[in-house]
Amino acid sequence: MTGFARVDGRAGNKAWIWELKSVNGRGLELRFRLPPGFDSIEADLRGLAQSKLVRGNVNLNLQLVESANEEGPNYRLNEALLEQLLAMAGKLEARGVGAPRLDGLLAVRGVVEPVGMIEDEASREALEAAVKQSFMDALDKLVQSRNAEGAKLAEVLGGQFNEIAALTKRASDVEAVRPEGLRKRLQTQLAELLAQNPPVAEDRLAQELAMQITRLDVREELDRLRAHVSSAQALLKGDAKGVGRKLDFLMQEFNREANTLCSKAFDAGLTAIGLDLKLVIDRLREQAQNVE
Repeated sequence: MTGFARVDGRAGNKAWIWELKSVNGRGLELRFRLPPGFDSIEADLRGLAQSKLVRGNVNLNLQLVESANEEGPNYRLNEALLEQLLAMAGKLEARGVGAPRLDGLLAVRGVVEPVGMIEDEASREALEAAVKQSFMDALDKLVQSRNAEGAKLAEVLGGQFNEIAALTKRASDVEAVRPEGLRKRLQTQLAELLAQNPPVAEDRLAQELAMQITRLDVREELDRLRAHVSSAQALLKGDAKGVGRKLDFLMQEFNREANTLCSKAFDAGLTAIGLDLKLVIDRLREQAQNVE
């Protein structure tokens, strides 16, 4: 399910922006990008996201922005850490390892750090609480965005389920007149069997005819297709979580019944309906992956 949310936050002289972007996915994959100093709250943020989202590939980015109340530079050089890195680099260089590049040293985590992010423990806790609250606001907006898309998608899926229902009705109409064609076919086969020398035993003949009739009967498949359509339509009308996974399962069942219908069809009309069913089910399977 795709969606986007952006929320600005501020606490004291600190300001930030949350941006959440979601695209379709079979499961839930969360990718956080947090600035230095906020790694400690990632586990809490992940738990909050998992309580709201079920499926999708979601990027969750926290960006610190310059506050109008702040003065001076936003970042500083951690000279103590840099000196340690240079000392280590000197030892490696003496062993024949090339000298480190400046951009490589500055890219080491902690060498360049934000200025005055946290003055004391109380300030840290207050800032983290404010960041988490704005994250919840962003999550709510993301859910609203995904729900809006879901409402449009439900209309598309509903139309496709109606197509399956209509094709199932057509197949039922064909099945209603199939016995006459099946009777003629079996009569022809029976005449061929009776003409053999020596003739086929009557009990063996009765068994073969019964097997033929059972093998070509598609009424159970049509009943299951109708039941699956009803279950899918009920899922679209409900508001329970995990609908997408249930639809994935139903897509497998739809496909199984359509395959069986095609294998049992002995006339072109029923075969064509079975192939049309498979086409609609393939489109449904792609769309179902967008549903949470």
